[in-house]
Amino acid sequence: MFLRLENLYKIFPTRGGSGEVTAVDDVNVSIEEGEFVTLLGPSGCGKTTTLRLIAGFEFPTQGQIVLDGQVINEQPPNRRDMSMVFQSYAIFPHLNVYENIAYGLKIRKLTQADIRRKVARVLELTELTGLENRAPNQLSGGQQQRVALARALVMEPKVLLLDEPLSNLDAKLRDQMRTEIREIQQRLGITSVYVTHDQVEAMSLSDRIVVMNQGKVEQIDSPMEIYRKPQTAFVANFIGRTNFVPATVSRVADGRLALDALNGSLQVPQPDAPRQAGEAVTLVVRPDAIRLRGEQPQFQGIVRRSTYLGSQVEYDVEVAGQLLIAVESDPRHVVVHPADTPVGVDFLAETIYVLP
Repeated sequence: MFLRLENLYKIFPTRGGSGEVTAVDDVNVSIEEGEFVTLLGPSGCGKTTTLRLIAGFEFPTQGQIVLDGQVINEQPPNRRDMSMVFQSYAIFPHLNVYENIAYGLKIRKLTQADIRRKVARVLELTELTGLENRAPNQLSGGQQQRVALARALVMEPKVLLLDEPLSNLDAKLRDQMRTEIREIQQRLGITSVYVTHDQVEAMSLSDRIVVMNQGKVEQIDSPMEIYRKPQTAFVANFIGRTNFVPATVSRVADGRLALDALNGSLQVPQPDAPRQAGEAVTLVVRPDAIRLRGEQPQFQGIVRRSTYLGSQVEYDVEVAGQLLIAVESDPRHVVVHPADTPVGVDFLAETIYVLP
């Protein structure tokens, strides 16, 4: 692996020095060369501290950071062959676009010809050509973010680190920059570690996602596996919206589980960690895995709330005393079930995941 975090801990003293806080708790992550990995989790989960440990702005209490076969725990940031894009852009207000991008190359004492060549390349890559002489206060937020990205890329680092770089942009610009960052990363094949609390950013950008909670890694997987096969209730609840349905395994046969749930029964695929007959389990049922129908449904329910949102209709449906969120996005459906309407309810069994 190109970049490895091995049994990584970071412990800070509490304010007043009366105790300790473990911000990063036995984190193990291996990242391949050219891979885009996102550290995802709520505020205070340890993702930014982990990124700062990788960058060298913090030093680990315990464990190792290995880059390209070399332990870099004690190396200062300027010796780690990494570049970082900050949430606040951190571009120099007194320098123009060209000077901001060229700054690190000048520190390295490259020739003017090499600097011009490298800066011209990243200006084109980040679609900033023609803006070289503009001051930062003459740029839009998206252009400033491109300058920050170009300044990082021009150094040709082994690893690109990005700390919530899109959080200051409006929604439309955030979507555009997300696409551009991913395209640039794939074109260059640069190893990237990205920090965000935004699920959509993580899902759309990443080869793999590291979901963190209270300093620990909950799951490392591809976006599809994280969404479809969450390994813990925290992951299931944090990534998208989820209905948790209690059930009991009644029978196991031919790679499927027969389940008693909501005063009815259904069959689902056996999960990665096999379950046994008689075991109490929790079903992870996504809102878009629930269908409302009239004939021969698996369960009977009552609509408690319906909201028409244009591209989809969202329902709260009560089934056997449990309130479930259902989302229907089929454009052929022109009927919206009003509150207090009895409905049939089906689960798309192949999309349901079973937790212990």
